[in-house]
Amino acid sequence: MLTEYATVLVFMVLGAVTVAVLLLLSRLVQPRDPTEVKLSTYECGEVPVGSSWVQFNIRFYVIALIFIIFDVEMALMYPWAVIFQRLGLVAFVEGFIFVFILLAGLAYLWKEGDLDWVRTMQEIPSRKAKE
Repeated sequence: MLTEYATVLVFMVLGAVTVAVLLLLSRLVQPRDPTEVKLSTYECGEVPVGSSWVQFNIRFYVIALIFIIFDVEMALMYPWAVIFQRLGLVAFVEGFIFVFILLAGLAYLWKEGDLDWVRTMQEIPSRKAKE
């Protein structure tokens, strides 16, 4: 039994050594010619404007995550729809529950205002008002 763990340990050590050797080899053979152009921020061929440390609005990421969630969910619906008739009433109920959960999530996002691109600053309720 311990030999099975020893095999895993040997592979982990070999993996770590391989990574370390490759990083060291890369460091030794890499060309070193830093210029101002090479050290500047790359913006898809455009001339960079300002600093690269710009804070992006979190809504970019929220909208992207919402899109990915619903996109993946709809990708799961396609195979279900292809064989829907062979599955019968149980498949219809399962599909209805699935779509209901999606719509409930969408309604929640809509209610919370996460789908609004421009949100107004909302006052944070104080704890004293709740007590």
